[in-house]
Amino acid sequence: MGGGRTERARILDEYRGMIAESESLKGRAARRDALMAAVGVLEHLPISDQLHQNQRTLGHLFAAASDWVLRPLRLAQGREALVTYIEGLVDKDSLERHVIAALMRFDGVPASGGEAESGPPDLVEHIKLRILQDSQVREIHTIKDAVDGMLHGDTCLLVDGETRGLLVSARAYEKRGVGEPETESIIRGPREGFVENLRSNTALIRRRLRTPQLKLELARAGRLTRTDIVICYIEGLAPPILVEEAKRRVARVDVDGIIDSAMLEEFLEDDPYSPFPQVIPTERPDIVAAHLLEGRLAILVDGSPFALIVPVSLWSLLQASEDYYERYFIGSFLRGLRYVLAALALLGPALYVAITTFHQEMLPTQLLLTVAATREGIPFPSVVEALMMELMFEALREAGVRLPRNVGQAVSIVGALVIGQAAVQAGLVSAPMVIIVAITGIASFAFPRFNLGVTVRLLRFPVMILASTFGLYGIVIGVLLILIHVTGLRSFGMPYTAPVSPLVPSSLRDVVIRPPAWWRSHRPAMSGYLNPERQKRHSKAGPEPWEQEAE
Repeated sequence: MGGGRTERARILDEYRGMIAESESLKGRAARRDALMAAVGVLEHLPISDQLHQNQRTLGHLFAAASDWVLRPLRLAQGREALVTYIEGLVDKDSLERHVIAALMRFDGVPASGGEAESGPPDLVEHIKLRILQDSQVREIHTIKDAVDGMLHGDTCLLVDGETRGLLVSARAYEKRGVGEPETESIIRGPREGFVENLRSNTALIRRRLRTPQLKLELARAGRLTRTDIVICYIEGLAPPILVEEAKRRVARVDVDGIIDSAMLEEFLEDDPYSPFPQVIPTERPDIVAAHLLEGRLAILVDGSPFALIVPVSLWSLLQASEDYYERYFIGSFLRGLRYVLAALALLGPALYVAITTFHQEMLPTQLLLTVAATREGIPFPSVVEALMMELMFEALREAGVRLPRNVGQAVSIVGALVIGQAAVQAGLVSAPMVIIVAITGIASFAFPRFNLGVTVRLLRFPVMILASTFGLYGIVIGVLLILIHVTGLRSFGMPYTAPVSPLVPSSLRDVVIRPPAWWRSHRPAMSGYLNPERQKRHSKAGPEPWEQEAE
């Protein structure tokens, strides 16, 4: 105990010195950083055997915090104790019934001879094992442990004369119910979506993967938010090097706060300057379970309804969960249609600009005369038309998102119709350009992942400028530059265009088409090589032949 008091005195001296030094600093930022460093030092104090010192330390850390609650108690034979928690993060009914009421009835630890002792050395252990009725109770030894526990919804119990404390789990967060995710609506499939509560999200995954091989490793990021982060993977399927890489990247995140998984995503990407998403954000637990079964990882962030799936490929971003919930020929058709619409969303306006500006001979004569007649009197070249209409379409889309839901849909549809018709009648743009922009706008809505759709919409503009400068050669140059970029891109070390480049023939069957379930006998080679066999061959159960009964 003497060594603990010496360590405590050293930390207090260091804290007082840092406070004195911060007061002499010039500059607001320098004083702020010095005060934050001093608070960090104070948190590392060991729990004192003098209760008033612990109360004074916590009071300094939670100064001006109106939601911090201190509840003094008197245990058996005059022993003082403190119950402290953050109001709003705990279930008060459970706290009063299972913690405070149980401690008020506590009348001491029975001695070996049957008499009660006032201060035995195993008092904390006896309270933990025999008095408290909550399912989760753990010992703590530092002020930092107490502060972290309270900020995550636990209740702290400190007893005078003891250098250990107890954290009792009585958490009660306000949370919305599990419902259908709005950003990934489907016709057939599960209707459950993640919520902002971390443990509710892990439970949704556990319900689909009922195996002890599912691992949920906890980490924290954010110096001020101390946000809980869970790395999910299936042991024996996910490569250990991938798991260690995910832990290393999360541990390297040194920022004051993580509010949402989108903030963490930017820290985890291999190439943060690439417009292409290298992580799949999803609200659907069934999608997370499907990717975990392929040897990938999912990263959950407390307070965010979006899970991050890594590593990913360009082809997985173009696949929807509904591809696997419909019949395989329907899923294959929808996937092929999605590829065509992706190409149209990227190249549609650029092809129109290139053909009408440089390559009119590519159009049939009747169509060429019609286009020329509609463009008669238009004061702008095709590229200016395209840029004007595309920017207006993006503005309407953004306005529709920001407005209330019922009003936003009406503004998007009516605004597009009114502005398009008015622009044609005013002679600012041609009717074919309005049709092209409308078609490409519809095509951009076909992307199952919003972040990939935004990427294609952004790349549409430089491709249009190249088409207006070099014609079809400019489009070829733009496409080649995009292909060069994506083939060199990686997601958590995995090639972004795998299994096409580098070529892995065994994994190609689930890229262009959606194969039947009984054909998908192997996991993707890049992520599921530890256990490549997903199912036995010839596992399709067909009808049994009729057997005639012997007469």
